[in-house]
Amino acid sequence: MTSIEIMKQEHEEIRRMLKIIRKACNRILQGEPINFEHFKMIIDFIMNYADSHHHGKEEKFLFAEMENRLGPLGSKLIRNGMYVEHDLGRLYVKELGEALERVKEGDEESKLDVIANAVSYTHLLERHIAKENEVVYGFGISKLPVDVLEAINQQTAFFEEEAADKGIQIKYLEILKILEAIY
Repeated sequence: MTSIEIMKQEHEEIRRMLKIIRKACNRILQGEPINFEHFKMIIDFIMNYADSHHHGKEEKFLFAEMENRLGPLGSKLIRNGMYVEHDLGRLYVKELGEALERVKEGDEESKLDVIANAVSYTHLLERHIAKENEVVYGFGISKLPVDVLEAINQQTAFFEEEAADKGIQIKYLEILKILEAIY
């Protein structure tokens, strides 16, 4: 598989988690207590699979080359688009974690912040994934030289091997299965 094919596959796995997040938030709206263990798993998945693993490959390999090689348009697309959205997602997750802690401490009103940040994250990522799949990746494929794309594929393959050695894919795909069975 090419690096882009791997990233698109990961997008589908991330989308599965976005559905879980919405369902977990809906349960809160229906009056169910927050399942803090489930949200801990969700945040772990987001931070370590969606962000460190997936966004890590994008930022270190593909986006870095696009920003450096595709002139002002490539730089603007990556710097003012993709990186900004990655950072906004990180902010939502940070705020989600803080809101969960406040609820644990008895602040019932912070349930609003749990839902707001979790759902905002899902909206952001759905749009972000669509942009990457439909525009950004194609732009990179069509504009980057073949040798650069091949280097990105090799870097991604090495990154994936290291992640496999650490059990990253197994752990986070298992979290998906567990939470999908519940939600």
